[in-house]
Amino acid sequence: MPGLIKRTLRLGPRAVAIIVLLLAAAMPLRAQQSLPGGFTPEQVQGMEHIIRQYLRENPDVVIEAIRSYQRGQQMAEEERSQQAVKAHLAALKDDTDSPTIGNPDGDVVIVEFMDYRCGYCRRVVEDLKKTVEEDGNIRLVMKEFPILGPASVQAAKAALAAHKQGKYEAYHFALMTLPGDMSDPHLMKVARDLGLDTALLKRDMESEEIEALIQRNHGLAQRLGINGTPAFVFGETLVRGAVDAETMRLLIAEAREKAG
Repeated sequence: MPGLIKRTLRLGPRAVAIIVLLLAAAMPLRAQQSLPGGFTPEQVQGMEHIIRQYLRENPDVVIEAIRSYQRGQQMAEEERSQQAVKAHLAALKDDTDSPTIGNPDGDVVIVEFMDYRCGYCRRVVEDLKKTVEEDGNIRLVMKEFPILGPASVQAAKAALAAHKQGKYEAYHFALMTLPGDMSDPHLMKVARDLGLDTALLKRDMESEEIEALIQRNHGLAQRLGINGTPAFVFGETLVRGAVDAETMRLLIAEAREKAG
């Protein structure tokens, strides 16, 4: 038995991880006469001793096994998210209540989940705006996803209310560069500066329609495994976190290539 275990250990960290998991499953049954796989309590004790000695002498094996497991989990989660994107393309791209920027007939669709108080969203806004303008054939779908407190919710509602007056794009970019907080006085000042009807804006901010859209966006983000901002979908590829202009261009080119 010791010889067999030592040969197994030499197979690498994955084999070690498997043995450790088997032992963990078997230990609660040690009091029984027969263990899973035909191991006796004495054999399990022998295996424990050999593995513990090996791991004490080779701690890097444990670290690598854990890292390998984590990489596998991350890859599996990423695959689930990408499959979820494909299953929810209509909600991502074709929700007529969601504001759009750029070319309404663009051959590539980018979807952004964002929060006006998110520093990373603000960091990428100029690159995103410039990329959409210079390309000329992109439809950017905006998913208001306020997750940073009540002020974020109010800002999202104000932007969606501005959309009802046909000025979402101007209001959106004004808020993304607005210094200071997102209090109602600041939101209303931006609206007045852009010529919006502030009385109508306030009424629309409290509408069930806008509240329902924000809730739909939260539900969609949850189904896609998005829990932070910004998050993007380039074509059918989900990307979490901020991306620079060069990465955006590469993802756009990849989306075009996949679309044929």
